[in-house]
Amino acid sequence: MRVLHFFKTYLPDTTGGIEQVIFQLCQGGRQFDIDSQVLTLSSNPHPAQLKVADHPVQRARQDLYLASTGFSLQVFSLFKKMAAEADIVHFHYPWPMMDLVHFCARHGRPTVLTYHSDIVRQRLLLTLYRPLMRRFLDSMDRIVVASPNYQRTSEVLQAYQDKTVVIPFGLDRKDYPQVSADKTAYWRQRLGEKFFLFVGVLRYYKGLHNALEALKNMDYPLVIIGSGPEEEALKTQARRLELNHVQFLGRLDDEDKACLLQLSHAMVFPSHLRSEAFGISLLEACMYGKPMISCEIGTGTTFVNQHEETGLVIPPGDPVALREAMRRLWEQEDEAHKFGTNAARRFEQMFTARRMCAEMAQLYKEVVEKKGPQKKP
Repeated sequence: MRVLHFFKTYLPDTTGGIEQVIFQLCQGGRQFDIDSQVLTLSSNPHPAQLKVADHPVQRARQDLYLASTGFSLQVFSLFKKMAAEADIVHFHYPWPMMDLVHFCARHGRPTVLTYHSDIVRQRLLLTLYRPLMRRFLDSMDRIVVASPNYQRTSEVLQAYQDKTVVIPFGLDRKDYPQVSADKTAYWRQRLGEKFFLFVGVLRYYKGLHNALEALKNMDYPLVIIGSGPEEEALKTQARRLELNHVQFLGRLDDEDKACLLQLSHAMVFPSHLRSEAFGISLLEACMYGKPMISCEIGTGTTFVNQHEETGLVIPPGDPVALREAMRRLWEQEDEAHKFGTNAARRFEQMFTARRMCAEMAQLYKEVVEKKGPQKKP
């Protein structure tokens, strides 16, 4: 079966959670006889065609980026051609440009859409976009959401309960490199024996400003992996609060990230808005058996991190609660170890890439069979 994944950004240009999900589906689907390719935008699409691991990626030139939306003229013709050669088109929402491309192409292919997040920040633009959004979602054959939490709390998805299915995201430990002894020794010497870790793109909804406020007059070391639009503001805040025990490491390669995940004491994930629909970094913490701190925002973060089982769940935007949660995991090491053990067990039960890909492959099969034979060019 040939599947076309379509989203505004992808590897190697960007490395967010949606990109990781698409990567796992493309790679893991191969064991279920699924041949995947990705169509995406790039501000510098040279080369236009490349391979990421074992799957091909086609990059269209991005002409404009406005209100978190990439626009491209070239992508219309590319999508029409690639969709015609696919058995099923898998959209990754939200991206309003995608809706326009879908309708203009009139491709007629079976469709699956992964609903990664509600539109949270662009409320005014959402009012204008809503009619197109509803028409687009109406046209999908099936909608996938990663957690029952998000399905239950999304106002948009309430209208699509009859065609929405929950398939939790998953990761494959084999995609993470083995860490060398030299690398481990280097980071242990640089960071010390015990530290909290954050991994992610530094965006407005990640809540790191609350984490920095929580660390005021505290000496718990926090290591931050990632870069993004909030980076300079966060560094300025850290200097103002004199947080010398907070280290911003920027974007690291895969081995360095894997090493820090192994060495960390616990994962701090203070996302405080619904734009954080799941939290791939929480899955990584589970995979490495680390206790977690996250916020209750009605999304998949609390589906991954179960309060008092795999870690602690606190109210969003509450530095005091975050400080107390960090204090508890720091001082009560036996409890932190128990949470980490439970997290690793939950990962194997719920969040492997193989499970995600197997369930997605079955969904693809059902959608294609229901749609019936498709004419090929």
